[in-house]
Amino acid sequence: MSDDANYEDLTSCNLDDDMEAKLLATQKECVFQWTTKAGEPFGVVMSFLEKDGTFWLTAAEKRARIYAIKRDPRVAIAITSVGSGLRGGMTASYKGIAKIHKSQEVKDWFYPEFCAKIRPDSEVARASFQEHLDSPDRVIIEVPTHYKLTFDSMKMWSRSPDAISDQRREELAREAE
Repeated sequence: MSDDANYEDLTSCNLDDDMEAKLLATQKECVFQWTTKAGEPFGVVMSFLEKDGTFWLTAAEKRARIYAIKRDPRVAIAITSVGSGLRGGMTASYKGIAKIHKSQEVKDWFYPEFCAKIRPDSEVARASFQEHLDSPDRVIIEVPTHYKLTFDSMKMWSRSPDAISDQRREELAREAE
């Protein structure tokens, strides 16, 4: 097997910086993961905003994930291109140390930007969503990341195009256009 077809080492199959940026700007949801009181990993799907290399999310203060972050701020975020409108087969995973914010100063910049990303097509829906979120019992989660691992399946399959089905080959050709 040539080095190009070595599926044990996928380090050259990372997302290019511009494609990673496009994924983060386009995708609205991630899997947010933390460690439970029992020391077990757990995650939920959450909407996110990425700004200047930091992830921002929001939740009600009484959610278990907020208590978990206060106990152990180490978290992980996983994002896929599925459902984003971009081609499939792209992922990005990050580790970071979460911080919880309750200040109105953070809420004042976060809610408008977050709602614009999540509800981009309707000013009415955006304003309604923002009003719904802006409550005294809601917190903002900031996750500056210190590690990332990205993957682009198109790079992997280009190593050995004979290993994929004709249907997937056609999909990849369309997605590459």
